[in-house]
Amino acid sequence: MAGRYATALFELALESKALDAVRSDLGKFEQMIDGSADLNRLVRSPVFGADEQLRALSAILDKAGIKGIAANFLRVVTTNRRLFAVRDIIRGYRELVAHHRGEVTAQVTAAEQLSDANLAALKDALKSKTAGKDIDLEVKIDPAIIGGLIVKVGSRMVDSSLRTKLNSIKIAMKEAR
Repeated sequence: MAGRYATALFELALESKALDAVRSDLGKFEQMIDGSADLNRLVRSPVFGADEQLRALSAILDKAGIKGIAANFLRVVTTNRRLFAVRDIIRGYRELVAHHRGEVTAQVTAAEQLSDANLAALKDALKSKTAGKDIDLEVKIDPAIIGGLIVKVGSRMVDSSLRTKLNSIKIAMKEAR
């Protein structure tokens, strides 16, 4: 279901020549969901009716300055009672845009915010491993990994987080007893 919505949004944005604007607005909305427990609850909870969700969402979108295709699309998703799937829809839209442009999406999990220099170095390293394709980074912050990075590109994943390394040492020490 999320794939159908993402495809419809992609085709509409492509036809309107607004791929980047929609992508930016959806990214802003996703960051808002990540930053607000109340908004996350509004999006995910079946307790709220479509009308309640639509009123709240409209106010949030207006205040955030999200307009045009992205705002209208989010309102349609809400009216159709599919707001719970908005994260999957956004992910699907990003993948379609990346495929259209010949980009590869890399999901990066870090313990803390990465500097611009580190992001650029990571993009360069990934670009060399993906036959020169452009890289679109989706960075997620998770302090639980303690340090290091978890990078996923397609079906490949590299986990160099301290949490994983410490767990490996802990298992090895248990086996040595």
